[in-house]
Amino acid sequence: MAVSPSSSAQQARQALANRLAELCRDAGLSGRDLARLCDWHPSKPSRIMNARTPPSAGDIRAWCQACGAEGQTDDLIASLRTIEDMWIGWRRMERAGLKQAQEARLPLFERTRRFRSYSSWFVPGLIQTHGYTEAVLRAVQRRRVEVDDVADAVAVRMERQRVLYEGDRRFAFLVEESVLRNGLGGTDVQEEQLSHLLTVGSLPSVSLGVVPTGTDRSRMPVEGFWIFDTGQVNVELVSGYLTLTQPSEVAAYADTFTELADMAVYGVKARTLITSAIQSLR
Repeated sequence: MAVSPSSSAQQARQALANRLAELCRDAGLSGRDLARLCDWHPSKPSRIMNARTPPSAGDIRAWCQACGAEGQTDDLIASLRTIEDMWIGWRRMERAGLKQAQEARLPLFERTRRFRSYSSWFVPGLIQTHGYTEAVLRAVQRRRVEVDDVADAVAVRMERQRVLYEGDRRFAFLVEESVLRNGLGGTDVQEEQLSHLLTVGSLPSVSLGVVPTGTDRSRMPVEGFWIFDTGQVNVELVSGYLTLTQPSEVAAYADTFTELADMAVYGVKARTLITSAIQSLR
């Protein structure tokens, strides 16, 4: 399953647009009346009410004032902020550097008790080595981030890994076999990372599955995603970071995880694939 970056967010935008349209109707105003009162182009209210143009916080304040509904301003702006946070482009998320982006996710990891992670690109962050994390974040920084705070960002991600060993948490990691051979960071980094997978995979709270290359698949590789308990999914796409909380969408990703997990190998078979990848480096 692939979710459009706008699918969940668009539904939320439409709900906000419907609330604004209802305020306009309840005030007995037409779109043109509202535009005149707010000193806007005549077509602007229609674009907002039809969810073609997202309102700004300032637009919402002016809208509520014109409709005599100032008491709803704060609630509507809060809804707008929630929508904005559902889909965040990497440039916006990382404009202050990679460290801040890493720190922003820590509370979510701390309150989660059941983690499910699938990756078709690289080893998931919670089970990365220092060298592998540095290689990943350095590649990100060179591609799209002007601020060079990679060392600080690596330190934050390493500190976050304490959740692996604290509290009553469960972790299920799935990776495609190609992840074991992606060459990221060079031979030494790869060997250290693969050896670390053998260690982490033996933890009683961790399930580590590898989806073998060439297996008879019922589900093709998809974008990498994390499921946090049963309430939230985060998807890392090329263009940005998607947060899904609608139960139907969370359930769809949970079903996808189950399908991929059914194709994966575990235990001795997974260790054999990892060991083979290590031997290929030598």
